[in-house]
Amino acid sequence: MDEAKKKIERRFVLFDADGKILGRLSTEIATVLRGKNKVDFAPHIDAGDFAVVINADKITVTGNKMEGKIYHTFSGYPGGIRSIKLKDQLIKDSRMVIKDAVYGMLPKNKLRDRMMPRLLVYKDEKHDHRIDLSVK
Repeated sequence: MDEAKKKIERRFVLFDADGKILGRLSTEIATVLRGKNKVDFAPHIDAGDFAVVINADKITVTGNKMEGKIYHTFSGYPGGIRSIKLKDQLIKDSRMVIKDAVYGMLPKNKLRDRMMPRLLVYKDEKHDHRIDLSVK
């Protein structure tokens, strides 16, 4: 198992969210995080790349989702449900909108917890990662 981990070569792939649709961008990001864009893809091996997303504030959605899409969190206590609309979440922290969408598209197993830390989302164009432009 240690030899397989050493052979995994991870790259940084840049995604610009400026003017992109949330769901379509999220599927591309999930593909890179899983490693499905590589020729040696295996569903049980976490061999994905890093995904660097810039301009998260400029993401768009189609239809009436700005008003209609609601994020719910529940603490487990009576009266402990909190809800926030998509437009309010974009103002509060637009990075969480992208992270939430990608999180739902990754496999629901132990590998998801290993993939999510490789998703790096930034509100504007400033980041300090060396990007490999050949991947994508």
